Amino acid sequence: MTTFHPGPVAGYAWPQSVEPGQSFALHLTSETGPLDIEIARIGANRQVVWERRGLDVGDHRYPESVTHDGCDWPVAATVTVGQWATGYYEIALSDAAGAATSAAFVVVRSARGERQRILMALGTNTWNAYNDVYNGRNLYTGAVEVSFARPAAPGYLRKPPGLGRRVTAVYTPDPQRTAHRGYKTVNGLSDWCGSAGWPNWEHPFVVWAENNGYAFDYATNADLEDLSLLDDYTLLLSIGHDEYWSMPMRDSVETFIAGGGNVAFLSGNTAFWQVRLEDGGKKMVGYKGRFERDPLYGTDRQHEVTAMWSDPILERPENAMTGVTFTRGGYHHIGLKAKEGAGGYTVHRPGHWLFEGTGLEYGDVLGAASTVVGYECDGCDFTYRDGLPYPTGTDGTPDGFVILATAPAAPFDRRTSVRPVPDHLPSELEYVAGRLLGSSDPETCERLAYGHAVLGTYTRGGTVVTSGCTDWVHGLDGASPAVEQITRTILDRLG
Repeated sequence: MTTFHPGPVAGYAWPQSVEPGQSFALHLTSETGPLDIEIARIGANRQVVWERRGLDVGDHRYPESVTHDGCDWPVAATVTVGQWATGYYEIALSDAAGAATSAAFVVVRSARGERQRILMALGTNTWNAYNDVYNGRNLYTGAVEVSFARPAAPGYLRKPPGLGRRVTAVYTPDPQRTAHRGYKTVNGLSDWCGSAGWPNWEHPFVVWAENNGYAFDYATNADLEDLSLLDDYTLLLSIGHDEYWSMPMRDSVETFIAGGGNVAFLSGNTAFWQVRLEDGGKKMVGYKGRFERDPLYGTDRQHEVTAMWSDPILERPENAMTGVTFTRGGYHHIGLKAKEGAGGYTVHRPGHWLFEGTGLEYGDVLGAASTVVGYECDGCDFTYRDGLPYPTGTDGTPDGFVILATAPAAPFDRRTSVRPVPDHLPSELEYVAGRLLGSSDPETCERLAYGHAVLGTYTRGGTVVTSGCTDWVHGLDGASPAVEQITRTILDRLG
């Protein structure tokens, strides 16, 4: 089998999620000699919990099949988790001279009997879908299976500060994402790292929350496949970009809501694609637009086919859970879509409890100072009555869903996409229209060409709040006090 060198220092941990008393293995490589390893909890502060100096890990290679099979590197060290606080832990790797550095991660859950009331599930499925380590292959560049058992490409676990760190065009209109492209090029980062990873959304949320006195437990997406995990919690948090959901994940969360559990989707493009976790959880399968090639297509397990949750073959649109869908949203402040938009939501129902203490009035714009509406947005089909928006429910949005604020958003078409669409493939708009409405002709596409980011809520057992946008947490930067107040209200009232 052909193999390739991963670079000076690289590694990953397996399993990715553990509890105190359990162990995880470090699979590492170094071409420059022994490694220094430091494991630290990353939150408002960095707390080192484990160190090893001068560990001889060996010099290994990426197999040609790394994207779908992982690395299968030998175990360099086994770490037993002590009484570590629940959280995201960075595994910092460096050679003896400190000239070559890299990082891996592990998530520590809380043991039963020690759990908080709030659980944050990190979007690890989405991190894996975009991870293009070594060969540039991920679920966007031809792969249909992606392994968790491989290092993360540069930019997914660490990012330096600087203009372009966000994929959203924050300042002047930037249809070609010039700032972001320059930022990743200068810093040697993956071309896809603006779309997924710990630094983009979860980390800034954790820093804000801990600095404001909030404590919660951590889990990975895969942990949600265990329904019993949610038994002790009042509120589940989805933060940032949480695009890829398995059927057991969704079953667990919908059961949690029906039983009175609350969920805050402070995220966008949420649960857009169904995926399957296989090989003991080490591999994620996602055929996406090529779902007819999925081995389960046309079988009695067709409900597990890895297509859009909104696709008619699944008949389970994501907005039945979240209240909103990317098929009725799109993009804001990226590419040619709403490139000079407000970057904030227009408030429609200021008297709702979610807006208590904000001072917002009808027609005010929420979060524009932080470009809180940016990148990927979710919405719903709605109509106006007496000047206020009401969902039609025709797209699967639940009865009783209340639209609190909106911002224009639109899907990419052939002209506006930030990445050129090959002639033989449909644009994003054409694909969605073809699957949902049965045709991708211009007249049909027009029906889905104009969407919104929708901030809203519904109650059905538990209460669900959705921001309808990936970039909500960027409003916690001190420039948008109302966003901070709303976030406190969510955590205090629902948690």
